Amino acid sequence: MVERNRAMYEALFRSVTAKVTLTDVELNALKSYFIPKKIRKRQYLLNAGDVCPHITFVEHGMLRSFMSDDEGRESIVQFATEERWISDMESFFSGKEAAYNIEAIEDSEVLNLSRHAMDEMIEKLPVMERYFRLLMQNHIISLQRRVVAYMSLSAEEKYLKLMDVYPEVITRAPQQYIASYLGITPETLSRIRKQISQR
Repeated sequence: MVERNRAMYEALFRSVTAKVTLTDVELNALKSYFIPKKIRKRQYLLNAGDVCPHITFVEHGMLRSFMSDDEGRESIVQFATEERWISDMESFFSGKEAAYNIEAIEDSEVLNLSRHAMDEMIEKLPVMERYFRLLMQNHIISLQRRVVAYMSLSAEEKYLKLMDVYPEVITRAPQQYIASYLGITPETLSRIRKQISQR
């Protein structure tokens, strides 16, 4: 039972220890702040308009965050696979209504961290503040690179960059989701894939 319980947190432990050093006692204590949850494919973790109660770490599976316009057209903001975090950060930290929906693309296992638990964890395990700071720095850099790519790269260049940086998204996400994330039509994506395969 202990080993099985530990296995549920293996991806989280890898993510944390890649950035900061924790003792075995601290790693064990870390688990107490997270709420494990299983999510079925197409199940929503967050609905736009609700207040986001957690930041979510993906242990297994794949999720997406997206916005919908008045006509129901979706724009995907983020994919999250194993060892990645996903949330509506503004809603989580401010208590305002969420702008994003978060949905499971695959059957997934996640770890939810509430704002209260996060604050308590950082107080009891100060090294985690450095972990989250490094995480946020990487997230900001990633967002800046995506904005630059969106503004300056061709559709094919954006697809190739996604293939290079997040190959798991290319192989696991439905084509219409990839197109939405890249800001192109599924037809354009199909043409790009065909051209690449013929080279």
